[in-house]
Formats: sequence, C-alpha cells, structure tokens
Amino acid sequence: MAKIDFFIGEALLGEGVNVAHVDLMIGSKNGPVGTAFANALSQLSKGHTPLLACIRPNLITKPATVIVPKVTLKTLTDTDKIFGPAQTAVARAVADALEEGLIPVDKVDEWVILASVFIHPEAEDYRRIYNYNYGATKLAIRRALKQSPSINKLFYDKDRAKHPIARIRVPRLWNPPYLQVALDQPSFAYHEKLLKHIPQSDRIILEVGTPLLKKEGIDIIKKLREIAPEAFIVADLKTLDVGKLEVDFAFDATADAAVCSGLANASSIDKFILEAQRVGIYAFLDMMEVSNVTAKLNKLKETPDVIILHKGIDTEATKVDPKARWEPIRQIKDYYKDKKLISGKDRVLVAVAGGITAETAQYPLSMGADIIIVGRYITSAKDPERATRNLLNTIPGLSDIDLKRVHTEDDDDNPQ
Repeated sequence: MAKIDFFIGEALLGEGVNVAHVDLMIGSKNGPVGTAFANALSQLSKGHTPLLACIRPNLITKPATVIVPKVTLKTLTDTDKIFGPAQTAVARAVADALEEGLIPVDKVDEWVILASVFIHPEAEDYRRIYNYNYGATKLAIRRALKQSPSINKLFYDKDRAKHPIARIRVPRLWNPPYLQVALDQPSFAYHEKLLKHIPQSDRIILEVGTPLLKKEGIDIIKKLREIAPEAFIVADLKTLDVGKLEVDFAFDATADAAVCSGLANASSIDKFILEAQRVGIYAFLDMMEVSNVTAKLNKLKETPDVIILHKGIDTEATKVDPKARWEPIRQIKDYYKDKKLISGKDRVLVAVAGGITAETAQYPLSMGADIIIVGRYITSAKDPERATRNLLNTIPGLSDIDLKRVHTEDDDDNPQ
C-alpha cells in the first residue's frame, strides 16, 4: 500500500484589516487531505464557496490547491477580494514553492493542498492582501513540510509569546525566579497609588494579600486587573476548606493563581488543586506553620504548582539559622525530582516568604528558590520603585520586559 502523506501548516502575516491568516493541509490524494479536497469542491456552503487556486483564469497551480474562505462572503466586494488578490497569491506561492524545491517535484501529481484563507471584510488594499497572503501561504507550506514548530520551540515560546490579535497577554510562570509583591495593606487606594511606582517587569508577580481580600472582597482582583492588565495575580486565599468553591471565586475574579493553606486536610488540598487544574490557574500551597513539609506532601494525591515556605509576620522576630530555615527548598526539589515536565523544567516551583529583603534574598535564591515573596520591604518603603529594583537586581536574568515576546514572527529555524 502506498504511503499516505499528511502535513499541516499555519502562518499569520501582516497587520490591520489587511492581515492574512492561512491554515493549510498538504497530503496524498488517496488520504484524508484528498478526501477533504474532494468534499470541499463537491459540498458547497453558502458564503464559503471553495475555489481552485489559479495564477490566472485557466491556469491552476500545482499541486492542485483549493481555497476555502474563512469569513462569510456577503457581498460582491468580499467575493472580488478572495477571487482576485487572495486567489492568485495562494496559487503563485504554491507554484514558487514547487519551483524552489520546497515541494518535491515527484509529488506534484500525488499531493493536493487545502488552504483556509482569512480576508477581513474591511480589507481594501489589494496589494497588501496579495503580499500578505502570498507570504503566509509560502510560510505555511514551509512549516508544514518541515513539521514546524519543533517541540523545543513550542516549549520555549508557548508561555512567553503574545498573540498580536488576541490583544491580551496571559502570563505564565515559565522562567523563574520571580519577585512576588505581597499587597497586604487593607486598602485599595493605597495599592492603587503604590502600583504606579512598581516598575514594569516580566519578573514581578502581584499577590492580593489575605488582609486586602478580607477587607475589600474577591472583586478587588478585578479592580487591580484594570490597573495592571498583564500582571500575574495571585489570590492569597489561604483556603482551609471548600477549596473548589474558593478556586472558582478566584478564577471568576481573573486571578492567575490561588493559595491554599498547607494546614488544610489532604483531601481538601487535593480538591483545591484539581479545581485549579480544571479551570487552568495555578495552585499555590502555603506551608506556614506546617512542621514537616515533605510529610504533608506525601499525603497528597495531587501535585501543586507552587509550594510556599512561609514564616508569618508574627513570628519573624524569632531568630532562625538561614541555612536551616531554607533547607526545605532542597528537600522539596528533591521530592519532586522525578516529576519534571517533558521540557525538563521543574513541575513544582518553590516560593519563600517572611521578612525577606534585598540583603537576605540571595540566600534562598542560591538554595534554588523560584519565587521571592516580599511585602513591607516594598509596600512600606519611602521609595517603592527603588526597593523593587534592589530586589530585582538580586534575581538573575532579564529584569524588565522581554521585548521578543511581542514579535509576530520569529526565526523558524531557531529552536529557541
């Protein structure tokens, strides 16, 4: 039986209403792509009429390519754009890919291509429609036949990238260490003013502290989101029971993470983690007053995303040897060493909290801490920006915005 080829590619190029987005399938006539090709030409849909890609009338490209409009064609102007600049752009891109050797010549009559093409109803610049769709089609073909992206590129970019059309960036904890600023003052107005002095940085996490949540309610997160729309926001609920319900509260308020108390029953913690995973936010586990952290972890069936080693404000005056205080960092890392992600990154991050300053932060960082949680050192400082900078300077890596994350196109041949 002859081998059935099946390749998938995608590309977005351009900007504004003239932007081009092409999804395509390339494959054997006797396989699923061939079936889809035949169905597209024989099962017409109003407003999404498929058409063969022609360089000019009476000259189809090879491999034979069918174009399916993504957006409903409602007027003759809409139709003109898809049958004109978009059609010839796709056709020429396929022909050029064949001539350049990207598409194997011996497959020209064995393969067919199905291209789904987006044309905005308000697009009006025919040259840009052509240029963008030509480039997007050719890039999609290249990616399909190279089976791009590589797994390494996918893992590297999935959490750092910002989609240009989505208009939002949903932050993830993909590149520790981080500085988590605990907003504990029970006043929205206080923190509204404070956030104006916190520098923009990919390394900063905002924590809505328990006192602030109790005073202002869970919807305080929405108000903070308006001030810092792209921030990673943690709801420090310190949940002890009914974890599923409280996770849902935090999720509905747009939090990126919620905190459960390590003092809760193991069953309650498991339910908290499961619900966080279900809705897609991070599950933090605060081990304040938990005497044996690994023993508690051993009782859990589920794996939290972040474990916090936390010394409370009321007990900070107690002198503890720094090495003994932060030794559990290594213990937690060792406990989860066999649960790393496929990418090689740690499945579980470790955060530390309790009276940390720029002078003392280096020790837990050297022990492997992924998140440094700081409250009063920043929130009560005369110069909050300088205090934040002092702490950021203790953290290795980029301290401000990673500009590369906003690129709409990176080097496809570079796995990172």
